[in-house]
Amino acid sequence: MARNAVETILGAIVLSMAGIFIFFAYGTAQVKTTGGYEVSANFFKIGGLTAGSDVRINGIKVGTVISAQLDRETYDAVVKMSIAADVKLPVDTAAAIGSEGIVGGKYIRLEPGQAKETIAPNHTIIKTKDFRSLEDQVGEIIFLATGGKGG
Repeated sequence: MARNAVETILGAIVLSMAGIFIFFAYGTAQVKTTGGYEVSANFFKIGGLTAGSDVRINGIKVGTVISAQLDRETYDAVVKMSIAADVKLPVDTAAAIGSEGIVGGKYIRLEPGQAKETIAPNHTIIKTKDFRSLEDQVGEIIFLATGGKGG
């Protein structure tokens, strides 16, 4: 009987430690969406970018990707993102898709421009740079190394 009591106590301790760990991980992981205003951008290729991905300026998180959908007329990927309310982006801001490494996640990299006018909520960022996969980059290097000759 004493053995069952010890096992029960140890099980309760393990479960409470797991709960504390989950609470701590959720609090520090920044997995919640950023409150603020919504903007969108159209890309030809997004390379696996998903909802919940970061939106960054110079490596600092300033927003979150809300959704990525297909435009049925142009067949572009329309990426909607939430930008923090205290971040005012110039209208000539460019958006690019970055990667955290070969197997890392994707994120939106914003490159603010020099314009004095700022982006309004629900604005579409016009300047975009599509995702370039590792295969695309290797193919381009081989093409340049061979002098652009096919076959």
